[in-house]
Amino acid sequence: MPSRIIDFHTHAFPDAVAERAMANLQSGATGVEAYLDGTVADLLRSMDAAGIEKSFICTIATRPGQFEGVLTWCDSIRSDRILPFPSLHPKDDDKPQKIQQIAREGFHGVKLHPFYQNFYANDPRMREIYDNICTSQLVLLLHCGYDIAFPRERRVDPAKIRDLAQNWPDLKLVAAHMGGWDAWDEVEQLILGRNIYMDISFTFRSLGVQKTADLIRRHGPQKVLFGTDSPWNDQSQELKLLRDTNLPQADLDLILSQNALRLLDI
Repeated sequence: MPSRIIDFHTHAFPDAVAERAMANLQSGATGVEAYLDGTVADLLRSMDAAGIEKSFICTIATRPGQFEGVLTWCDSIRSDRILPFPSLHPKDDDKPQKIQQIAREGFHGVKLHPFYQNFYANDPRMREIYDNICTSQLVLLLHCGYDIAFPRERRVDPAKIRDLAQNWPDLKLVAAHMGGWDAWDEVEQLILGRNIYMDISFTFRSLGVQKTADLIRRHGPQKVLFGTDSPWNDQSQELKLLRDTNLPQADLDLILSQNALRLLDI
C-alpha cells in the first residue's frame, strides 16, 4: 500500500493578494523560483499531482493587529486536505486569549517566524507565548536558522532551539528547516539527536540528498517530518529526493505521515 503523505510545511495566500505577495517575496530571495502561484487552488493541484493527502499551510502575522484577519482566512480555507497554522504577532495584545482561541477553534498549531516578525527566540517577551502554546497543547512550527531574504542575524540559531526545548520540555516544537537552515554545523553539534521534531523543508536544496539522509538517520527518523516549503519547492520533486535517500520504507512512512499523525493526534 502506498504511504500516506502529509506535507507539514507549505505556504499560500488569499487569492486577492497572492500575486502581490509572491512578487514581494521573490524580490527579496535571489535565485529562489516559485513553482506555484501562491493560491490554495494551485497548491491543491500540486498535491493531486504528487499524491499528497494533506498540506499544512504556514501563515505569518507580520504586524500586530493581523490576528483576526489571519484566523478568519485560515478558517475559510481549511478542509480535510488543507490544515492551516494560524499566527499571532509577539507585540499583539491579549496573546494568551488569542492562543486559546486558536485551540478552541480546532486548529492544530501556531506558526512563528523570527525574521518576518522581528523577534529573537530567547526574548523574554516570548515566554508568555511559549507557556500558552504549551498549556493549549498546540504545536509550535518555528522557522529555524537563517533566512535567505534577511541579513544573517542569530535570531533563532540552534543554541536557542536547544535552550527552548530544555526550558519548555512539554512544548510540541517543530524546528523547521532541519533545525537551522544554513547553520548546519551548529545543528549537528547542538541539537541533532535531541527530543525535538524537525521538518525537512528547504533542506535538500542546501545539503543535497545524502547529507540530508545522514542528518535524518542521526537525528532519528521518528522525529522528522516531511515538508516542502511549497511554493518555493516542487512537491513532487521533493518527494523524489526523499525517496532517493534510500532510507528504509519504515523510516519513510514515519517521515511522510506517521510522525505528523502522532504529534497532532489526528
